[in-house]
Amino acid sequence: QVQVVESGGGLVQAGGALRPSCTASGSTVDDYAMAWFCHAPGKEHEGDSIISGSGGSTYYADSVKGRFTIARDNAKNTVFLQMNSLKPEDTAMYFCAATAHPAIGISTLQAVQLFNYWGQGTQVTVSS
Repeated sequence: QVQVVESGGGLVQAGGALRPSCTASGSTVDDYAMAWFCHAPGKEHEGDSIISGSGGSTYYADSVKGRFTIARDNAKNTVFLQMNSLKPEDTAMYFCAATAHPAIGISTLQAVQLFNYWGQGTQVTVSS
């Protein structure tokens, strides 16, 4: 079992930055790849970024590539999402999720069913 708790969302103007984080506990967290998903009203969950258990591999959706950076500190059981150059269309609830799937890639972001553990989400609002 892994418990995931997000924090660090907020309200920012377009072009600004935020750095939400999520803390995982309850198991050996570096056994899990971690990902960030966003969920805007009226839309499905969309995978933004994923990082392997070791932190050595990262993948990004085209919509955030070059603007968002995912990183993890396994000593602190924490995953970060540095969000730069934010746009109003980035407004959404952002969820952190964990998967024990042994192989990850960009397609893993489209396989929501592989993620067994989810946080409650943190709201990101970008004003124009």
